[in-house]
Amino acid sequence: MIKSQPIHIDTVAEAFTAYLSSQSKSRPRKATPKGMSFDQFFSDRMLIVRTIREGIPNTLFMSIKALAPFTEQDWSDFLDISLKSLQRYKKDKAHVFKSIHSEKIIELAEVTATGQNVFDSNHQFSTWLNTPSHALGGMMPVELLKDSYGKEMVLNELHRIDQGIFV
Repeated sequence: MIKSQPIHIDTVAEAFTAYLSSQSKSRPRKATPKGMSFDQFFSDRMLIVRTIREGIPNTLFMSIKALAPFTEQDWSDFLDISLKSLQRYKKDKAHVFKSIHSEKIIELAEVTATGQNVFDSNHQFSTWLNTPSHALGGMMPVELLKDSYGKEMVLNELHRIDQGIFV
C-alpha cells in the first residue's frame, strides 16, 4: 500500500539515530554515531542485537511503518499481533515492543531500506513485493516476509536485482 504522503528513508534513519542516542545515554555502551545511516546500522550486528533486546518504541515503529509499503493487515500478520492490538499501540506513545516483535520490525525495516535502494520508487518496490517471482518459487516476495528464512530469500533476490542478475 502506497502512502499519500511518502516518508523518506532519511526520516526513519533520523528516528533510529535519535532512539539509539537516547539508549546510549541510559545504558553504558559503545557510543552511537550521530547521523548513522541504515546501512551502517544494519552492518553493526551487535547494535542490532542490543536494539532488539531493548525493544523498539512505538514512535520508531510508526516511522518505519509509514516508510514501508505494507498494509496494516501485513503488519498484523508479520508481527502475529491482532489489528486491534496494533491500533491500541498506535495510541500508546510509550509502548515498547517485545524483543520478538522488535526483531521482526527491524527485519522488515532492512527489507524496506534495501528495496528502496534497489527500486526507483516506493510504488515500484511495492509492485515487485506483490508480484509472483519465478526466482522465489512463484511466490510473491511479501508472502515470504513472515519468517526469517523467507526474509533472507527476499533480501538475496533484491541484491541480485541490484547487481543486474535476473533469474
